[in-house]
Amino acid sequence: VPGGQGTRREINNPAMVEWIASIAANAELVLSVCTGSFLLAKAGLLAGLTATTHHHTFDVLRELAPDSTVVEDQRFVDNGKIVTSGGISAGIDMSLHIVARLLGEETAVRTARYMEYDGKWR
Repeated sequence: VPGGQGTRREINNPAMVEWIASIAANAELVLSVCTGSFLLAKAGLLAGLTATTHHHTFDVLRELAPDSTVVEDQRFVDNGKIVTSGGISAGIDMSLHIVARLLGEETAVRTARYMEYDGKWR
């Protein structure tokens, strides 16, 4: 689920929130980048979990997900099925973490090298 300014509008869009909840029910993984976590919160997907978001919006996520633990010191949080990340580059870190989880560390390293990316995903 992508983030950005549009998430502030979409958290009040019942069709969008319900669609995310229904798709997530059968998804192997549900990932959010940046303020995409707002939509996961509204869909009830962060209840009881630890999550993160863009560093300027921690308080907003706490309001939207009062039964979640919002962390400020992790670029991404892997809860198993639900994975959230901070801003754009943190989303790349999260994605490489998932590549490693699904396809192995070597594939993730090759992917990062191909992208010429030296992030903090390991």
